Amino acid sequence: MGDAGYQGQTEKIREAAPQAQDMTCRRVKNSKGEADEEQKRKNRTKSRVRARVEWPFRILKRVFGYTNVLYRGIVKNHHWHMAGFALVNLYLHRKRLLPQRA
Repeated sequence: MGDAGYQGQTEKIREAAPQAQDMTCRRVKNSKGEADEEQKRKNRTKSRVRARVEWPFRILKRVFGYTNVLYRGIVKNHHWHMAGFALVNLYLHRKRLLPQRA
């Protein structure tokens, strides 16, 4: 859960959500200045997963203009999110869905 900005917040994360995994990227250099290759590999994997998860939110914000949350009621907000992410899915797969032009 979280990028490098959440380093040192493990206790607060555990307190707020005991079942959540701590997916914070760790520092790779030790006090001697040596890089830990195993930790680099783990950080790279975490970053790849985070990038895949955050991409649809970027599309929702930038392409469809969802920057400010307007509270219209839980049901209406839920419907807006469902429709918004359906549009994101269509946007992500638009090349497969449209016929190829010569």
